[in-house]
Amino acid sequence: MKYYYNTTLENKDFDEVIDLVTAHLKEEGFGVLTEIDVKSTLKKKLDVDFKKYRILGACNPEFAHKALQAEDKIGVLLPCNVIVEENDNGSIEVSAVDPVTSMGAVENDKLNNIAGEVRSRLQKVIKELN
Repeated sequence: MKYYYNTTLENKDFDEVIDLVTAHLKEEGFGVLTEIDVKSTLKKKLDVDFKKYRILGACNPEFAHKALQAEDKIGVLLPCNVIVEENDNGSIEVSAVDPVTSMGAVENDKLNNIAGEVRSRLQKVIKELN
């Protein structure tokens, strides 16, 4: 089962893609609540070199509120993660979680429509990056 949607961008700078993703998320009603620089964290904590890899914790407050009303423990699956990573060939890959897959494990029918709408918006963000 595929649990994410992704696209690869050529001839783009990593930081430029972060800004582009953030702007597209905003257009779909998402803010970035958290930003984890995996490369920096692994260097600091383990003294290992890793590729440029950033995890953006994206949240649409309206849908988060609806989901929390339907299932108060759904917060363990929030926010929706979007990753931006630099591949060996220099291309930049952007991937977003599929909330239908992750929330499907909860088995709460009230979440289906919410997860479907969030999925649609995240897919749109991924599609519009090209």
